Amino acid sequence: MSIASDHEGMLRGAALRVTRPRLAVLHAVHTHPHADTDTIIRVVRSDLGEVSHQAVYDVLRALTGAGLVRRIQPSGSVARYEARVGDNHHHVVCRSCGAIADVDCAVGHTPCLTASDDSGFVIDEAEVVYWGRCPACSTTTTDPGRSARV
Repeated sequence: MSIASDHEGMLRGAALRVTRPRLAVLHAVHTHPHADTDTIIRVVRSDLGEVSHQAVYDVLRALTGAGLVRRIQPSGSVARYEARVGDNHHHVVCRSCGAIADVDCAVGHTPCLTASDDSGFVIDEAEVVYWGRCPACSTTTTDPGRSARV
């Protein structure tokens, strides 16, 4: 089964009409994890030619609403989109370059869903963002807590 037919099936399964922009955006999100909207627009335009910013925003909103993509927005960052949905994974973000990677939830049966005080809420998701420096930045950037050697 081809990627395009997989994406068509995902759209139909979510009761969304199959359109070229929806297929292109879904493909862009699958091939560029944690991409921002500008990146997705560039990828979609390379596939379809001219497409408006608004059309891509509308498709992202529809795909997010249908649960086919997930929107994340780490503090200080623009919104990012990923195709990994349906699990309670988290993210690690590089303080230097902004790279984002997935981090599986802590070991055990949904331990991050057990709050010390749920205040009466029925919790169904937890969002954790780990911050640090990616491997490339950690070898080229001075630790902010240390002064550079002269």
